[in-house]
Amino acid sequence: MLVLTRKTNQSIMIGDEVEVSVLAVSRDKIRLGITAPREVPVFRKEVYLSIQEERNSAQQGAAAPNGGAKKRVDDALDDISGD
Repeated sequence: MLVLTRKTNQSIMIGDEVEVSVLAVSRDKIRLGITAPREVPVFRKEVYLSIQEERNSAQQGAAAPNGGAKKRVDDALDDISGD
């Protein structure tokens, strides 16, 4: 893990296209701004883990009669990410 110190209005770059900016700091919370291309999905970790759980469930159920669940999850993710 890389650990960096940044102040308000400072940023870090991830690759050439993703910028993470510190917008505000107050007590135990920080506000981050993330600028990334539309094709790069950006989620809070708990949302990402929930999506992964749904994908895994859908993949396990793909052999079952309700195998279209994975496609519905993937389609929903495409809608969220703007694809």
